Parts: sequence; structure tokens; C-alpha cells
Amino acid sequence: MDRRTEADEGGSARAGLDRELQRLDGAPYGRYRGLTGAWALPGGCVLRLVRAQADPFAPPARFAVRVPGELAAFPRELWDSPVRRRALAGYLVRRAAREAAAESAYHLDAGGQEVLDRSSCTVAADGSVTLRLGVALPGPRRRIDGRAARQLLWEGLPELVGRALRHAASDPAEVAEFVATVEDSAALREQLPTLGLVAFVADGALLPRRTGADDRPARGTGLVPFRTPDALRVTVRLPNAGTVTGMGVPEGVTLIVGGGFHGKSTLLRALETGIWDHVPGDGRERAVAHGDTVKIRAEDGRPVTRVDVHAFVDHLPSGADTADFSTADASGSTSQAASLCEAVEAGARVLLIDEDTAASNLMIRDARMQALVAKEREPLTPLVDTVRSLHRDHGVSTVLVMGGSGDYLDVADRVVMMDGYRPYDVTARAREVAAVPTGRRAEAVSFPGVVARRPDPSSLDATARGRTRVRAHGTDRLALGEHEVDLRAVEQLADGPHVTGVGLAVELAVRRGHLDGRRTLAEALDLLDHDLAGPEGVAALVGVHDDDYAVPRRHEVAAAINRVRALRVRR
Repeated sequence: MDRRTEADEGGSARAGLDRELQRLDGAPYGRYRGLTGAWALPGGCVLRLVRAQADPFAPPARFAVRVPGELAAFPRELWDSPVRRRALAGYLVRRAAREAAAESAYHLDAGGQEVLDRSSCTVAADGSVTLRLGVALPGPRRRIDGRAARQLLWEGLPELVGRALRHAASDPAEVAEFVATVEDSAALREQLPTLGLVAFVADGALLPRRTGADDRPARGTGLVPFRTPDALRVTVRLPNAGTVTGMGVPEGVTLIVGGGFHGKSTLLRALETGIWDHVPGDGRERAVAHGDTVKIRAEDGRPVTRVDVHAFVDHLPSGADTADFSTADASGSTSQAASLCEAVEAGARVLLIDEDTAASNLMIRDARMQALVAKEREPLTPLVDTVRSLHRDHGVSTVLVMGGSGDYLDVADRVVMMDGYRPYDVTARAREVAAVPTGRRAEAVSFPGVVARRPDPSSLDATARGRTRVRAHGTDRLALGEHEVDLRAVEQLADGPHVTGVGLAVELAVRRGHLDGRRTLAEALDLLDHDLAGPEGVAALVGVHDDDYAVPRRHEVAAAINRVRALRVRR
């Protein structure tokens, strides 16, 4: 198992890779393993073979190319802070992927619209750049093709470095814009709590996407730029863009209402992805949300392990204890209740809920249904009766897309109507409507909070057949040791490498004893955050397994832990 970091790649490197590849020409394919270690490449960069292929049909060999700071020569102002280093790395890996597109043997994780900390490219505090990639090593008939391998490693990689990872070959304005855009987004997100906001969407933002499966900006002549209602306009000052105006979403309970197909879910989706920074030209560069924002939905069939859901579910006909609730096959209502309680337990400060993907019976019980079914016969307490307490007593704000239940007007602090993709503040009108009694009675007065749980690390074993097994299947599933974790309802995962990062983070928390059976889940996540935000950063997860991954938030890590069917916890 490889535990080296970027610093090791700059150590002693062997010379003569070109001669060694010529010598291996025609040898059995397994002899590629003899190249493991660091090699000096032309021009001053260092190549390290981390993991060789077992055979020509196995996953590509894993390589790391380190470019010293003096060779990369990017100006210090592009990498003199962690945010700028992340942004510069995001720019460079995308440029490298474009330059390498013609060579099918190179496999690079460039990411999508989000600019995340990725293992595929990192910039260190000395300005050096490390590119990690897969290379399909040539081996016809299971024999080493030394000439083709030399062309890929000895000639192709130094050329790629020269075209993509050196300031002299880059467009200074383009790279400066990329770094500035990410820095402004991160600075805007950091300002939200001081402004009493949970989200911000700048005037002129373009929120629609091409399709539900394509997160790139929509194209066409009918796009409507975002325009802020006067009552919600907030002015912020950013490091690079200067003064920017936009819609501030205040703390508390906010409803997004409107007719179908007028942009309610599009706005919520922008807030959902506003936890990440976006590339220039995305349209959502200045649409940001509090970093502890979590999307909640119903999830039929998910496992729930010892979660206190009695705030929402009580006196079940089966007699099950809902203050210590477990099931292998949750219903829509119990799954949403558990997910909400788990999110608060993990430290969520903002919850996003779209009625289209929520359990309707957990969202509302109107006056007529109350009259027909007595409360003592109904075990569910709807969110409408506890959502204000979530903020008042626990500091957790909620943003809800609501098109079918006017009872939420009674509890909303702010109501935004989407009409033709334009937002309007209709809070005053909503209060006039809510002043007319419906006869509905509140069925709860407060949200009591959550009970802390202590996961048993042995139930999160990531080994299978004696080896660490962490593998993503898109954004749908995570293979963690012998466990298959269903993540389809965890909607804030960006891509497959992001899921891999979640699995590696779980394993890191177990290895380092953060999850030790005594600490609460929140305490373990605090320690994990410290590791991932500290000097090690991306390298902390490289030490678990050198693979393509993006560094996850604590909330997606917690979501994965909570969905392990074999999970055991103490309370």
C-alpha cells in the first residue's frame, strides 16, 4: 500500500528511463512492475510509477508527474493561498486533459463544472505541480512494447508538461480569470454567515442546465438572466470582482413557490450545487450556498440504524421504538425523517427540500385530513410543525420548494415566487393569504434535537479479500470493502471520483482512529475535517489509496456511513 505524498515525488530519481524501456522491449508484461519508483524525465520533472498494470486488460497503470515550482514558473499570486492553489490546480488539470485528448492511453480526471480538490492535480505551497494520471501501458500479446512505452512516458509526458503545466505556455488572462473566479466564489460563501444569509445568487446568473443529466449551462436564445427582487437585494464586495449585487436568501424558513416549469427547482438546484465553486462561464459562478447545506429527500428502501426519529414518527402500530429506530427497508416518510435527523447530527446548518422528491405525508397533514384521521391514529408529525423550531432552537435554516401546500405560508419567514424564471418577493401577499384561517391545528411545538450516535468502526471495514476496496460506480453506488452502499439519493455528489473520495475518507477516519466506537459521529467528522483541511490536504487520502478522487465534505461522508447496511452504532 502506497503512503507517500507529493514530497516524496521530489526525492531522488533514477536516470535512464528511456534506456530501461528499450531494454524491456519484448519482456513479459509483468516486468513493468520493475519501473515502480521515481525517474528523472527530460526538462527537469520527475515521473513516479505508483502502481503498474497486472496485464494489458487491467485498469491503467498509475503515474504521478511532479513539476518543480521553478519549472512551472506560475506567478506567486496564483498559488499563495489554499483557495488559489485549488483553483490553479483545477485550471491546470482541465488544460492537461484538453492537451492529452488525442492520446487515448492517458486517463485524466479533469472534473466537470465544479472546482474541487482533486487528486489528479495539486499545487503545493512552493508552487510545484503534481499531475496524477492513468497510463495504459502497451503490451501486445502480453509482451512489453518498449518503443511505444518510451513514446508515452519519455517523450509524451514531458511534452504534455510543456504544453499544459508551465506558465510560459498558458494564456495569462485565462488562468488569472479562472483563479479569480474561484477565489471570489469562496470569499462570497465565507461572507454569508456574517450577512445573516444562507445563500446568494448574483444578478445576471444563468441557472438553467442543458438537461437533467448534463450539468453544463443551457444554450439558446430564451435564457433569462437572474434578476433580484428589490426587497431581497444584497450588495457584497469580492476580492476580484469588486461590488456585486444579488439575491440574499436569509436565515430562517424560506419558501420558493410558483407554477410548474417556472424555475422553482432550477433555483433550488443552484443552491444545492452552491456549496461548490464553479468554472468561469458556468453561469453559477456567484450562486453560492452555506458550506453546510444539505439536500434532503425521501428514499424508499434505505437502511436506518438507531436514529431518533420520534420528532416525526411516533406510536407505530408495530410498537417499534422510534426514539431508537432501525429498519432495513425504510418507507418514504421514515427515510426522509431519518435523513433530516442524520443531517442535523452531522452538522448541517441549512436544509433544502423539494416537495417533488419529498414524502408528502411527512411534509403536511391538512385540516381536512386532521378532521378525518385523529392524531392518536396518525404516527407522523409533519415538518410544517417543526420547521420553525429547527431554526429557532437549533440554528438550522430550511429552504423549501413548495407548490401544493399553502399551510407552509404560516411558518415562512420569506416567500419567493418564481415566474418565468424571474424571482419575486411575495412575502407580504403570502402573509395576507395566511391570515385567513384554514382550521388546521399544529401537531407539535418544537423539534427536540438529535441523539448522538457512536459508529462501530469494525462495521465499516473497507477490506475485501485482505485488500482495501474502495470503488465508485458513478454517483449511484460505493463499494466499500464487502459493503455496497446505495448513494442515489445523496444528490450533492459531483461525480464518480467524488464518490471514491467519500469511501477513502471513511477508511481514513477508521485508520486514524477518528471512528473508534467511543467518539460521536460529529466528533469523528470534526477530526476528519481537520485532516482534509490541514497541510496534508489531498495527500491525506492519497495515503489510503492513490486513485482519482475528489475531496468530499463531511456531510457526504456521513451519508455514506449511514447507508452502510451492516452499520452498528452505540447511543
